[in-house]
Amino acid sequence: GGGGGPVSPQHHELTSLFECPVCFDYVLPPILQCQAGHLVCNQCRQKLSCCPTCRGSLTPSIRNLAMEKVASAVLFPCKYATTGCSLTLHHTEKPEHEDICEYRPYSCPCPGASCKWQGSLEAVMSHLMHAHKSITTLQGEDIVFLATDINLPGAVDWVMMQSCFGHHFMLVLEKQEKYEGHQQFFAIVLLIGTRKQAENFAYRLELNGNRRRLTWEATPRSIHDGVAAAIMNSDCLVFDTAIAHLFADNGNLGINVTISTCCP
Repeated sequence: GGGGGPVSPQHHELTSLFECPVCFDYVLPPILQCQAGHLVCNQCRQKLSCCPTCRGSLTPSIRNLAMEKVASAVLFPCKYATTGCSLTLHHTEKPEHEDICEYRPYSCPCPGASCKWQGSLEAVMSHLMHAHKSITTLQGEDIVFLATDINLPGAVDWVMMQSCFGHHFMLVLEKQEKYEGHQQFFAIVLLIGTRKQAENFAYRLELNGNRRRLTWEATPRSIHDGVAAAIMNSDCLVFDTAIAHLFADNGNLGINVTISTCCP
């Protein structure tokens, strides 16, 4: 939602009235003021004991209904305007848009929340090369992703990279206990790229062995979206430990991965 038109100077003066004096983000409804009428955003307000403008008391909470009305009539820039987003949005649409904005920084795509790195899309590969040296990269559109020791107890991740068509793809196999005592494997392919770029590709995952075959085909996800949502919705190759054992060889599981381009 939200259109991005030219912003008039008057409009800019209006939005600047909503700048929080502490973090310079916008003060959005519910808008609370100090006794003297100064505004501070709700995030900062929770950390402050007095008004940053006049040092007056911030309690009791006083709602500024007039400013809330004005806020509802004003379009605010996306918080990633500085990195290139030109959208202006109604304050109710802002959080939702900012969660999926193409211009927000990319997080490290490695599964597990241990790495807190963030940066531009162009910097993701060099981050992976330097900070996650253990990840192997295979060249070619048709490779075998070998997950070793799949019988390890608990939640485990296997990650590798595949390089083809001038792009890098991240292959992730996760073992999780979604339900008590019931372990499942989730395998998925991510593109180190934007959502639009990801739409140009398809991937196929295949387990082969003992005259059996299990196949999953889909569009890769962008690393902007990550794997968590896909796994939560089972929008990936899902199989349980019994199936894993049918295809594994001495506790090692080979997954055939094929990437193809979808012609526009």
